[in-house]
Amino acid sequence: MAETNHVLADSFFLSDKSVKIFVAGHRGLVGSAIVRKLKALGFTNLVLRTHAELDLTRQSDVESFFAAEKPKFVILAAAKVGGIHANNTYPANFIGLNLQIQTNVVDSSYRHNVKKLLFLGSSCIYPKFSPQPIPESALLTGPLEPTNEWYAVAKIAGIKMCQAYRIQYNWDAISGMPTNLYGPNDNFHPENSHVLPALMRRFHEAKMAAAKEVVVWGTGSPLREFMHVDDLADAVVFLMESYSDLEHLNVGSGKEVSIKELAELVKEVVGFEGELVWDSSKPDGTPRKLMDSSKLLGLGWRPKISLKDGLVNTYKWYLENVVKQ
Repeated sequence: MAETNHVLADSFFLSDKSVKIFVAGHRGLVGSAIVRKLKALGFTNLVLRTHAELDLTRQSDVESFFAAEKPKFVILAAAKVGGIHANNTYPANFIGLNLQIQTNVVDSSYRHNVKKLLFLGSSCIYPKFSPQPIPESALLTGPLEPTNEWYAVAKIAGIKMCQAYRIQYNWDAISGMPTNLYGPNDNFHPENSHVLPALMRRFHEAKMAAAKEVVVWGTGSPLREFMHVDDLADAVVFLMESYSDLEHLNVGSGKEVSIKELAELVKEVVGFEGELVWDSSKPDGTPRKLMDSSKLLGLGWRPKISLKDGLVNTYKWYLENVVKQ
């Protein structure tokens, strides 16, 4: 994609810790990590609203909020998210609600003089058969994965909206696309969680029941990329401080792990001592899914949390916040 004007290339985000920052979606996996990071850095004026306090799908409510609060920076981590089953069952929700949230927040941010906005998407924006690792340039080069295309189309629209406002209004809106994330506040639901929290829950429950074995679907051969959500929060601050350009940036760890290696590592962290059995009659899914984050790495950012350390941290949170409920 052609380079565009660098609206605000100088460092400015970290210079005033009392500046007003709106983190949309602050209770989710991503938003809560961003809030933790900003507080740790000493930011004192975070504007946070629960869904009950502010429904981002209601344009008039969002407009009133921005008129009253006038935040200087906006980090848009709010989204309607779910697994394959939810996407297939409620496609209107996934495209409609996400388009509404993005449109309302981006437009109100621009019209109420927000200095900079960061829109966060997902790796599912890329075509089903993207080159591996997936570069930013793969966007819109082929058909999407059908099971989550409604969500993906909404997220692509969010990227394009940020680009359109940058081009037309010379306004500093940027986009970051994270890889598979995990960590505190992840979804450990028995039916609709992602692979890593699902494995952690199953091994924990098997350990508690003194089960002899845990059966996992597939052969364990597919390769996946995981990043601790606190590393994403660190990248968000880096992007707010150091990046201002038209193209969205991939945000990943750059490290792949097979599902078999992941399962063995989760088993070890949880302390399950039974057998791990692979049911190879079940589907494996995509053989490889890795994002090319070389552009972000080239700007000087690096992830810091190893998968082992991240899993230990996440299991501790799971024990303290999910198990005891």
